Amino acid sequence: MSDEVNRDEVLETFASLADTLVADYDVVDLLQTLVTACARLLDISEAGLLLADDGGELELVASTSEASRLVEVLQLSANAGPCIESYRSGQIVAVPDISVVDARWAHFRDETLELGFRSVYAIPLRLRDVTIGTLNLLRHEVGQPDPRDVRVSRALANVATIGILHERAVRDSRVVEAQLRLALDSRVVIEQAKGLISYQKGVAVEEAFELLRSYSRSSRRRLSDVADDVVHRRLEL
Repeated sequence: MSDEVNRDEVLETFASLADTLVADYDVVDLLQTLVTACARLLDISEAGLLLADDGGELELVASTSEASRLVEVLQLSANAGPCIESYRSGQIVAVPDISVVDARWAHFRDETLELGFRSVYAIPLRLRDVTIGTLNLLRHEVGQPDPRDVRVSRALANVATIGILHERAVRDSRVVEAQLRLALDSRVVIEQAKGLISYQKGVAVEEAFELLRSYSRSSRRRLSDVADDVVHRRLEL
């Protein structure tokens, strides 16, 4: 970290990231804030970030320049590079001299050097055993980043990771809650339909349910939909 960067600037950045973690926040805005902060606070040239979608496929979501965007895109197109490896392994991948990487990253090496970058440091967005993306720190100079820069960048990445996972957990819990509510509401309608069929047919409730389920299967309709039609007298079994 450069001497010009003081504690207040770092704390202000963390506060800025935390401010984005509100209801219905924009994930892209959060991650753009992250890469912009890294480029401003740390002794790096540019930064980019890849985030995995729900299917585990990486996508470019934030970058500080067109050059850093191209570095991320070429890794995605080749399915190879430090960011890809960091995501797969869940580990930091340091490349202090891009010019000496082996042949498996030849495309990444040549194109990244052409764009003016000489070293890269890939940090996984990871919480315990869950990795959801990677943060790429790019430098025009050969060499390892300052250890203080690494600590700050990892802490910033951790804040973003927690925010994203929290948002996904809330979203998933809402889906589960909606599904549970639908199931409970459907069950009420089914019970009403069973009672109505039992009364109309003069049969036991268990037999009424079998009649309802049999019609549902033969008509290839959801049980709750058939029950709703019975209750609202749109269908008589």
